[in-house]
Amino acid sequence: MSHPHDPHATYGHDEHGGEHGPHAEHVEAAHGSLRDYVTGFILSVILTAIPFWLVMGDVIGDSGTTALVILGFAAVQIVVHMVYFLHMNPRSEGGWNMLALIFTTVFVVIILAGSLWVMFHMNANMMPMSPHEARIQP
Repeated sequence: MSHPHDPHATYGHDEHGGEHGPHAEHVEAAHGSLRDYVTGFILSVILTAIPFWLVMGDVIGDSGTTALVILGFAAVQIVVHMVYFLHMNPRSEGGWNMLALIFTTVFVVIILAGSLWVMFHMNANMMPMSPHEARIQP
């Protein structure tokens, strides 16, 4: 029987030649292929060039709609970066990465939506005052 930290210890192989051991699954999930990196890079360049063209060419015309389209492209680019560069998928780390990402996304959406809702209603419900009215307030 070999020592657990013996560098010459071997782990079993399955019938397909895959390694079994404490780090075999982690190594496979942690690295992507060159094709994945090139695909992610090309998608990132495209998802950056299109919004740049939309703004510089004044393609849409309405600035509010342009901003929403750019935010949509930004969201897609976040997903591209997470999948192709951070290698996040439902199988990585036993699904815990995806669960943490979903929780964080829900938490951020709730915080942002709640903050915007409160600020909008405070702005709509506050009475405007003139400088004279502000001076005579008790």
